[in-house]
Amino acid sequence: MEKNMSKNAVREVVIVGGGTAGWMTAAALSKMLLPPYRVRVVESDEIGIIGVGEATIPNIKNFNDALEIDEDEFLRTTQGTFKLGIEFVNWARIGDRYTHGFGKVGRDLDGLPFHHHWLRLAQLGLVDDLGAYSINTMAPRQAKFMRARPDMAGSPLGDLANAFHFDASLYARFLRGFAEKRGVQRIEGKIVQVLQREPDGFVQAVVLADGTRVEGDFFIDCSGIRGLLIEQTLHAGYDDWRHWLPCDRAVAVPCASTQPLLPLTRATAHSAGWQWRIPLQHRTGNGHVYSSRFMSDEEAERILMDNLDGEPLAAPRLIPFVPGRRRKVWDRNVVAIGLAAGFFEPIESTNIHLIQTAINRLMTMFPRAGMCAVDVAEFNNQVTTEYEQIRDFIVLHYKATERTDSPFWNHCRTMDVPPRLAHKMALFCSNGRLTRQDNELFGELSWLQVMHGQRLRPQSYHPFADLQPLETIQKALHDTQEVIRKCVAVMPTQAEFIAQHCAAPKV
Repeated sequence: MEKNMSKNAVREVVIVGGGTAGWMTAAALSKMLLPPYRVRVVESDEIGIIGVGEATIPNIKNFNDALEIDEDEFLRTTQGTFKLGIEFVNWARIGDRYTHGFGKVGRDLDGLPFHHHWLRLAQLGLVDDLGAYSINTMAPRQAKFMRARPDMAGSPLGDLANAFHFDASLYARFLRGFAEKRGVQRIEGKIVQVLQREPDGFVQAVVLADGTRVEGDFFIDCSGIRGLLIEQTLHAGYDDWRHWLPCDRAVAVPCASTQPLLPLTRATAHSAGWQWRIPLQHRTGNGHVYSSRFMSDEEAERILMDNLDGEPLAAPRLIPFVPGRRRKVWDRNVVAIGLAAGFFEPIESTNIHLIQTAINRLMTMFPRAGMCAVDVAEFNNQVTTEYEQIRDFIVLHYKATERTDSPFWNHCRTMDVPPRLAHKMALFCSNGRLTRQDNELFGELSWLQVMHGQRLRPQSYHPFADLQPLETIQKALHDTQEVIRKCVAVMPTQAEFIAQHCAAPKV
């Protein structure tokens, strides 16, 4: 049996497609897999990448740390900036503005989550808005940033949680260099044929336009939305979620940088979708995500170009997509990672995170020989749960609205939603309950900020919040707010922090 296992051992790994997904995967494998494993990336310069994943969530720091990447070098190389949260404009009502900040919101009192005490005071009109109790919300209002201070546990300055904005193509190039130094081979060429073995349909090799045949034991499909292996070859199937997430187009364009350099992504709702604004060191990334059912491509482009902060630096680029996921992300000897596995609009910056979690999951379940059916089933089950949980959080942004000014928002406000989301909304609207299931990506504080920001209001709160004298709670909240104010006052601006630590060469 040992000889048979050795004979069929997975040793040759072929990654189809480069870009962010391909080179993140290659970099991680290069760190883990030593000879006799061999990792090759097949990438064509003729095929462009989507490149909308310029904003991230804090988990990206774990990936970079695992690769032992110097953060300042990474930011200089990718023209990166810092991100403390996402600002939402015009979502529940035109004129509304709130921030989904990373990190803590307030401080728990007597073992009860902070928001129940805040809800008690809010219903009496005795408290400021929720964002006033988060340093990740207050600092961006003054364009302030600094890294968290681990030596200041208990202080808001120790609670700061950040992610990054960066140029996705530069990040892919940076990771390519990392991977190639560790033995990953890049093969340039356009794939024109995929060879499958009989009788099980496993992928044997890909054939390039010049006739080169690249064979492998295990293939990782990072070919983007088209899913060259997972869909075009293996026909894994796709769950289309446009009935819950109606946006299916984006038009993107970079523009010149403007000041101040804000440490947040901005998402501004329009009549049939929303516009992203992602500030980098050398430019600002912009895009308009919209529904082709409710808006033409020409109108979407006009709205985007009319709402830029600076001079456009390129022609607008149209990106069609279908929100959803593959029914099987691991099929036979192919695993799809990145947009080949599924697509979410970048409203909560989850696509790069999903690359990261797919890589982690693959490392945990990396095949020894052949493909173990129970491992494949578990991998796919975990992906299904992860995607559906993120889907529900994104759907919340559209469903929880009071806008009646366009057919698009009327559709979103009145649509049915997945049962799990409906349950979460009902729990919160009743008594402010927040639940987290199966270690889902977005925790209670994320749900709290978005639900409140989208004008969901609980009828009541936890009864234990009434046990403390009103004056005691008022003082505790006032003190929290005052400490945050003082901390923000001593922070540098993001522009000053970058200039001191990680400024990129001028381009």
